[in-house]
Amino acid sequence: MWNKNWREEIWKDLNQPWDIVVVGGGITGAGILREATRLGLKTLLVEQRDFAFGTSSRSSKLVHGGLRYLKQGKIGLTQASVQERQKLQESAPGLVDPLGFLLANEKGSGQWREKMLVRAGLSFYDLVALQWSHRYYSPQEVWMLAPRLNVQDLAGAFHYFDAQTDDARLVLRVLREAVAAGGTAVNYIAAVNLTREDGQVVGVTLQDRETGRKKSVQAKLVINATGAWADELREKVDQEPRLRPLRGSHLIFPQWRFPIAQAVSFNHPLDGRFVFIFPWDGVTLVGTTDVDHSEELSHEPHITPGEVAYLMAAVEARYPSLALKLDDVLATFAGVRPVINTGKADPSAESRDHVVWTENGLLTVTGGKLTTFRLIALDALKAARELLPDIPKIDEDAPALDEVTEDLPVPLPEATRRRLIGRYGREAEDLINAAEPGELENIPNSNVLWAELRWAARSEGVVHLDDLLLRRVRLGLLLPQGGQAHEAKIRAICQPELGWDDARWNEEWGLYRKRWDEKYSLPPHDTVPDWHTMLHKPETTPVLVEGDGGRRTAVATGLLGTALALVLFYFGLRKRS
Repeated sequence: MWNKNWREEIWKDLNQPWDIVVVGGGITGAGILREATRLGLKTLLVEQRDFAFGTSSRSSKLVHGGLRYLKQGKIGLTQASVQERQKLQESAPGLVDPLGFLLANEKGSGQWREKMLVRAGLSFYDLVALQWSHRYYSPQEVWMLAPRLNVQDLAGAFHYFDAQTDDARLVLRVLREAVAAGGTAVNYIAAVNLTREDGQVVGVTLQDRETGRKKSVQAKLVINATGAWADELREKVDQEPRLRPLRGSHLIFPQWRFPIAQAVSFNHPLDGRFVFIFPWDGVTLVGTTDVDHSEELSHEPHITPGEVAYLMAAVEARYPSLALKLDDVLATFAGVRPVINTGKADPSAESRDHVVWTENGLLTVTGGKLTTFRLIALDALKAARELLPDIPKIDEDAPALDEVTEDLPVPLPEATRRRLIGRYGREAEDLINAAEPGELENIPNSNVLWAELRWAARSEGVVHLDDLLLRRVRLGLLLPQGGQAHEAKIRAICQPELGWDDARWNEEWGLYRKRWDEKYSLPPHDTVPDWHTMLHKPETTPVLVEGDGGRRTAVATGLLGTALALVLFYFGLRKRS
């Protein structure tokens, strides 16, 4: 699958009639391809860059139930998210794993009211998940759980569970299982125009971004699953823009420098928005910002100096004893989220619900959360019945990912075995069999095996080197300077598998390093505002966003109006079932 010449073979076969063409190779498009293929529909997915290049490799890596959405009264969204989180954990251990959260409860006049209301919300959270796992800890107990955390201004903290994932690997696993079941997916193919008859979309003009060649294909239905870029395709059917792109940026630290055993979430000291810090794949991740993205969407997003200072201020406030500096940052990343624009002043107040629009034969699905990608795909296919009335009945209980029953052919540490099966599914055995001597060892200072590089280069549709190092194995996020110190061995393993000559390898390595420097590293240090001044003289420093930005007290206020309704709602559903 996706071996040498695979893109050429797909290009030659594009002239056949398709039931559905999906435009967009992020988690939403991948989910639609998987579910449409499951229904026996002849489905093609095209992505103008690499799979998961956009938001789906730059998310906060959380598979969560959306506790914050309770304050907006989004009971159904929270319930669906919690249930999908549970299903993903059960079907993909090693890819979607539990993550403990400490939710700080700050001292103040409203601390007891806040404590009571957050407890009510967490009770609903656990009831939907059919578990009872949250607990309240005193400041002394919190300090034992998170020894470096500043607890002087805390009344305590709630502990509860959500989950985390490798977002790009989740996309790859869903896509490859869809392709194994008969679907077709190809990267670096852009949808540059739509074919219309009597005003209705009946096909799409595709362009190979690598060669410039074009081809028109016919489809009974074209689905626009391009996320934050959805308005660009909608404009081709004469529709006005409806999205508000929001940027979320993150810092990554080495875990030895920023040791943390579980997630910690707290109010940012400047504007009260939620900030979280948690361990992820051997590093420590800090996020996230939530600001309007004013740059052209055709430009790859990057963290700004103001966002760096904002996140460093949060780290300094809660972990002052670590004295973390910019030189301690391993990498950064920024993603643009597709949010429906309702004109709210505060970006964080915009709804994260997904929407499905049918406009002149183009079906657009955008918005929503990583956690609920399967439900989003099912909603898109239900809406497709208007144009494809013969769609078979949808099995809503089918798992999003294939069950893996085979064990690996060689003994490995349990954490490694679990990780490989989670990220590669049924192909984990093939990965092991492809490994050469010494390649089942970890790349230094990472959880990644050398064998994963070989497998990605051989079989996972790598067109450019950043596809491999930023999305297939994530070394660009996990190692200093994007893995520069290991270039020689990376080259020895990957260059023969990719079939590149020395000139091509040198060109690709240069392009990868340029992208890493510009998009995944810090801005010049002298451009970053002094976050110490931001903390100690906040009146002289503009906050990153206006409005309350999801202040904890707002969450508590929202929970006051919904807590009883949530519990009654839940037990009402249980009674009806």
